[in-house]
Amino acid sequence: MKRFILTILSVVLCVVLALAEGVNLSLDDAIARARSRSVDAAEALDQLRSAYWEWRSFRADQLPELSLNATAPYYGKQYSSYLNSNGSYSFVRTNMLEASMQLSVKQNIPLTGGTVAVNTSLDFLRSFDINQNRYMSIPVALTLSQPLFAVNNMKWDRRIEPVRYSEAKAAFLSASEDVAALCVEYYFDLLMGGENLDIARQNLENASKLYAVAQEKRQMGQISKNDLLQMELNMLQAKASLTDAESAYKAAMFQLRSFLDYGEDVDIVPEVPRDVPRAEIPYNDALDKALTNNKFVKTILRRQLEADYEVAKAKGDMREIKMFVQLGFTGTDDNFSGAYRGLKDNQIASVGFAIPLVDWGRRRGKVKKAESRRRVTQSEVSREKMEFSHDLFILVERFDNQQRQVDIAAKAAAIAEQRYDTNVETYLIGALSTLELNDSRVSKDTARRDYITQLYKFWNYWYRLRSLTLHDYSSRQDINADIDKLMKMQ
Repeated sequence: MKRFILTILSVVLCVVLALAEGVNLSLDDAIARARSRSVDAAEALDQLRSAYWEWRSFRADQLPELSLNATAPYYGKQYSSYLNSNGSYSFVRTNMLEASMQLSVKQNIPLTGGTVAVNTSLDFLRSFDINQNRYMSIPVALTLSQPLFAVNNMKWDRRIEPVRYSEAKAAFLSASEDVAALCVEYYFDLLMGGENLDIARQNLENASKLYAVAQEKRQMGQISKNDLLQMELNMLQAKASLTDAESAYKAAMFQLRSFLDYGEDVDIVPEVPRDVPRAEIPYNDALDKALTNNKFVKTILRRQLEADYEVAKAKGDMREIKMFVQLGFTGTDDNFSGAYRGLKDNQIASVGFAIPLVDWGRRRGKVKKAESRRRVTQSEVSREKMEFSHDLFILVERFDNQQRQVDIAAKAAAIAEQRYDTNVETYLIGALSTLELNDSRVSKDTARRDYITQLYKFWNYWYRLRSLTLHDYSSRQDINADIDKLMKMQ
């Protein structure tokens, strides 16, 4: 038993130690996890799911609807009012059982905005007072309901809803790239925090060594007391910087760990992405991709269609005329089979209208208001298109420049590191002043931070371009997703 307990404890200790060592995480792995595990990704998927089912509902509205309505049964034993032949009313006692059933197939007509239905129904009445059964059948009836002069909602839905769904899909793809961009931000925050922490530790170690050397030199009279105090001050500042760096690193760790849905006992070890994709992105090509794929263009089209619809609806509401026609056959008898023999015509036709004679310009005012809103929408769209093109142009220019900035920053960091190592050796033999050594240390730290910053800017611009164009310039393919597969996985 003791051996078993020791074995379990050893396994648990190994697991704890493994977790304590941290999880090595590349930028690509972090982005892949963010796309599937982050709250932002889940929110984008929920919005897509809502749009997906709205689209499915719209598609279902275009198909025939089969429905069954029934009352089985209704029983009543009560007094009811009865109109006598002389115009007076009396109350009569009723004791009856009723049942009814209707089966109908209804189809919307997108071309006209009306509905057509085929119905069949059967009604049963049992009077217990006189011990009589009655059946009434409508074997088949064709019903047409058609608004006249009103706006055809179905026609407008067929124009707007596909654009709305396309907009939702593009929004989901852009949101996925935005999640990647946010992951890049948090990842490089942690990476910069780690660099700052390493720099602070190295600076404290170097400052401590240099202070110890300075103490020996001071005892031998090789440096002044002022230089000794300066080295002690550098060491104290290095300790303070280390404390600040540790706090900032822990905050960045918590932020990225929460974003990627890791446990609190996991320490993420980010890796500096050494290789960056090389891509030539002409502005005209990026603009074409954005105007084809981005949700912005689809949103503009939807807004214009909705503005046109509001104008058409306001004009259609100026008068209201509806037509209802039903053609069929009906029969009635004391027996079930008899209700389907000797059928007679069953026809209903009605036309209802509502035309305002004096409304003091209220309906016409609604038309003018809708037309004004449409003009406002057109003006807003023109301005937003110009701003979109301008922002994309700036982003493309910055990205093209950023590829060169990364190369320059990498070379500068390597040179600054080599210069500082050389200056430390020179200082130890007394051939370099403290001021010059501090200057090289600051240059080295600045160059390392600048390299991380330039890498962050590159990846930020990269995923922002992917979000706007929905195009992967490394594979030269549009970004897409199998929406039906995504919905089935949920």
